[in-house]
Amino acid sequence: MRKIKIIFSSLAILLISGNSHGYPLDGYEETGIRRVEEARLITSGEMKGTKKIPGARLTTPQVDLRLLNHKDLQIPALDAELTAQIKDLLGEDAEAYSISVLDLTNLDKPRYAAYRDTHTQNVGSIGKILVGLAYFQALADAWPDDLNKRTQILKDTIMTADGFAHTDHHTVRIFDVENRKLIRRTIQDGDQASVWEYLDWMLSVSSNSAAAMMMRDAMLLKHYGKQYPPSEDEIVRFFKETPGKELTALFQQTFWEPVTRNGLDLKKLRQGSFFTREGKKRVNGGGNSYGSSRSLMEFLLLMEQGKLVDEYSSRHLKRLLYMTERRIRYASAPALNDAAVYFKSGSLYSCVKEEGFKCGKYKGNKRNYMNSIAIVESPAGDYKLNYIVTLVSNVLRKNSAVAHQTLATRIQRLMEKYHLASE
Repeated sequence: MRKIKIIFSSLAILLISGNSHGYPLDGYEETGIRRVEEARLITSGEMKGTKKIPGARLTTPQVDLRLLNHKDLQIPALDAELTAQIKDLLGEDAEAYSISVLDLTNLDKPRYAAYRDTHTQNVGSIGKILVGLAYFQALADAWPDDLNKRTQILKDTIMTADGFAHTDHHTVRIFDVENRKLIRRTIQDGDQASVWEYLDWMLSVSSNSAAAMMMRDAMLLKHYGKQYPPSEDEIVRFFKETPGKELTALFQQTFWEPVTRNGLDLKKLRQGSFFTREGKKRVNGGGNSYGSSRSLMEFLLLMEQGKLVDEYSSRHLKRLLYMTERRIRYASAPALNDAAVYFKSGSLYSCVKEEGFKCGKYKGNKRNYMNSIAIVESPAGDYKLNYIVTLVSNVLRKNSAVAHQTLATRIQRLMEKYHLASE
């Protein structure tokens, strides 16, 4: 295994403030994800800082797959009443949404509501869940019967950031466990961390640099198999000397084949390129990226059933989506503070000159894609409510982050009214 060397810049030392998406707070010993140890220390009172909201405090054993005994469950036919209620919540902007809601609170009578659920568009950073799927698929292909080896690879393999990580504005948390100091900055060349930590950076704060590094290593794992990880010199040689057409073929084998192998429709869900400019320059993925609310719902349902690759992979993917980082967009709704939320979002917006309109973040007038996936278990640890929401939207000229947050509150209240009104 590559020797770890944690590199810190001369940036100011920070303490986390605010609610912290990622592995459960007690997961440091198992995973080595240093950020969650800092969050645990704050929440336990051993360090100063803002403690996590109740929904973010589940232990690792509590974050588990909910449908292991319901592996045959399929997305049911549309529930007319629930569908009408969901469409009403969208209001005048309904035609700009693709939404799916799967109510699993009563597993004897699951309910499904959807509107324009087969509409596809670029889902932005939600595509990073497909990077996670690809890495876990390649890991299982290399060691199908050795879960201990898979865990060792995740925890002990050290990745060193290189040109593939160029460039990104998302900052990551690098916590010095021994000295209890935190640096928050963008990933820089030479930064070293475990696979598990890069996965966390990719999903918890949606680092494009971390995603590109994970895509690089997923391709390496697919190519080298049990000989993974190769040396740093070999990594440089491989990407420099391998012909472009072969790299494109390897990209598609790495990221597209797992979609179809796991029963999903590649015509409805695909990650077609790297998440960084330099990654795209070095490897041509050969396709566009897209998803629909229906295809994303199918992904999450398979995960809850332990059917994405296998139970081991599905369980760790779900834990990596557990929100112990700052809650944003859909997941930031205060109505979900007591709920365990498993979440990823992605946005793309752009503007053109328009008289009387001021362009703003998540408020494009040319394109204003906002995409959210969320598994909600409410309240955390009790699970009186359990439902999944997937949605993609393109509502122009409105703050789509606020719109998704508002919709989250309305759906939560709708579920409470249906299931808890008699309590």
